Amino acid sequence: MADLEQARAAKERLRAALAGRPGVRGIGVAPDGDGYQLQVNVTSRTTSAVVPPAVDGVTVRVRVVGAVTASA
Repeated sequence: MADLEQARAAKERLRAALAGRPGVRGIGVAPDGDGYQLQVNVTSRTTSAVVPPAVDGVTVRVRVVGAVTASA
């Protein structure tokens, strides 16, 4: 299990690796049992293929959320 500091450092590395990739809508840190994991929100299942399963030992979970639009 990754602690919060490890997860935050891995998030920044993953953010840099995925910068500019179409279909990636968000990267965050989420609880995972007694530790933390990364969560990547993508628009489609095909986009999830570019996301690694782990970064620096921190598990990465991919969540297909579809298109993100602004609401009033």
